[in-house]
Amino acid sequence: MNKTQKSEIVNTLTQEFKSAAAVVMCDYRGLTVSELESLRSIARAKETKVQVIKNTLASIALANADMTGIAISDTNIFVWGADSIAAAKTVVEFAKAKDKFIIRTAYIDGQAADEAKVRTFATLPGREELLGMLASVWMGPVRNFTIGLDALKRKKEEAA
Repeated sequence: MNKTQKSEIVNTLTQEFKSAAAVVMCDYRGLTVSELESLRSIARAKETKVQVIKNTLASIALANADMTGIAISDTNIFVWGADSIAAAKTVVEFAKAKDKFIIRTAYIDGQAADEAKVRTFATLPGREELLGMLASVWMGPVRNFTIGLDALKRKKEEAA
């Protein structure tokens, strides 16, 4: 890989990391190619990206994206996406299935995070679940009003 290819990769990764709400770094040592492909398919379903990146290129891209406080060493695979909860759920779900997959560190919503914080983010409800909860809350008064009207109608019919 020559210098221009490396700079193109760094520029692309910098833009990707700047637009990402979460970047999670994991150790994938000991996993087979088919297992990594299953991680990629899980990530694709949750609209997150997965890539094995050289440590030097990743550290330069992270520094360019103003993501500091993450130590990079050994073999790493990076998972990132615009939804921090989806990225966290992707890696935690895969780590439960594969013992060799280890969550190392992350950069979530502008802050460096450890494995415990990533696991905490994975327990939060996702965007779709939150929208469902919000719709239920908004429909509560309407539901109660219609139940009250129905009860009033029945009472008036019984009285007549």
